Amino acid sequence: MSATDSPAVELAGVHKVFHAGRPGEVTALTGVDLTIARGEFIALIGPSGCGKSTLLRLVADLITPSGGTVTVAGKPAGKARLDQEYGIAFQQAGLFEWRTVRRNVELPLELRGTPKRERRARAEEMLALVGLADFARHYPAQLSGGMQQRVAIARALAVHPPLLLMDEPFGALDEMTRERLQDELLRICAATGTSTIFVTHSVPEAVYLADRVVVMSARPGRITDVVPIDLGERGEATRQSPGFFAGITTVRAALRGTPVAVES
Repeated sequence: MSATDSPAVELAGVHKVFHAGRPGEVTALTGVDLTIARGEFIALIGPSGCGKSTLLRLVADLITPSGGTVTVAGKPAGKARLDQEYGIAFQQAGLFEWRTVRRNVELPLELRGTPKRERRARAEEMLALVGLADFARHYPAQLSGGMQQRVAIARALAVHPPLLLMDEPFGALDEMTRERLQDELLRICAATGTSTIFVTHSVPEAVYLADRVVVMSARPGRITDVVPIDLGERGEATRQSPGFFAGITTVRAALRGTPVAVES
């Protein structure tokens, strides 16, 4: 299988133990198997401390597994990180206050050694994509929280990564801003063909965004169910549709441990 035909992400027999063999040893994840197709949107959900963020960091090669394999775009996770196969966004936008919005978006390109003219053009392209072209010369403190998160998404997408990793990026936002950015994110992913792994504590958010919702158990975290979601093109009517509420009911049942069909 060529790299272009390989899954966006593949985890096989992954487990993670922190402080192994020492006082305070914690098994965060155990026996995680998951394959994510290119262009697929996956939401990770489960109780606090179940290892959702740990799993995301393993994919990003920010930490290494204690066992099993993590493959991104057909490459070991470490090689994928060096090749910038993914962009990442956290709950806090993490913008540099002394850099303008455009220069924040340019940062990963700058670190990559991209020529100035090219990185400026790419940053402006990404800011237009997230609807912030008119704010390129502003500073982060001049933007609302929702706008700052859109800048963070633009920065994550600046190197045109095939994979986007998001750890509760909308968790600190008010409900109206959160719903607007959910729609914005889906539009961006559709426009770019980006695969996405999205960590959330919100069942409605997971159901609204995802092609599949991956349900995890309490620590040690493992995948207990994978719930397929088929809502078609999302929009305001989706949030009032029977299929949306049915998806929420199914995911909540899975979180409670009620058996549901597991997609292989």
